Amino acid sequence: MRPDPTAPLHSERLDLLPIGPEHAEELAAALADPALHAFTGGSPATADDLRVRYARLAAGSPDPAETWGNWALRLRADGRLTGYVQTTVSPGAADLAWVVGTPWQGRGLATEAARALLSHLADAGVSTVTAHIHPDHHASAAVARALGLTPTDEQQDGETRWQAELPRP
Repeated sequence: MRPDPTAPLHSERLDLLPIGPEHAEELAAALADPALHAFTGGSPATADDLRVRYARLAAGSPDPAETWGNWALRLRADGRLTGYVQTTVSPGAADLAWVVGTPWQGRGLATEAARALLSHLADAGVSTVTAHIHPDHHASAAVARALGLTPTDEQQDGETRWQAELPRP
């Protein structure tokens, strides 16, 4: 079984919405702080750039063995988009990533959203999850730890691979 990348997900404070071009303008504003790119490189994307990227993501992976899932995080308290979570799923395994805009950091939203995604993945039978985190990105490492991931000795493009086995539902 594969996780449904079009399923809306929910957590205590967030609605996770399958990402699409309609989220580009609001997410471009939410993610406009150049500091968000300190560990990943690049610079903030424009709304036009995100519209194109989100249309491509919503269309799904061109590799039939892979499923892409991308969700915008809407904070129910004020209705604003605050960031996103994403996963690339291949048979039995999933790679995770999360980004929360600077104004919303430090509130546990990345952990909360990623937990909702992990639950969705576990329900679909995914057994192994990974994340790739820059060794100096302490906030992302804290999220990974809270999710039960542990660092491995593997490095890829200057990032440490973190991994966990998911419990069977």
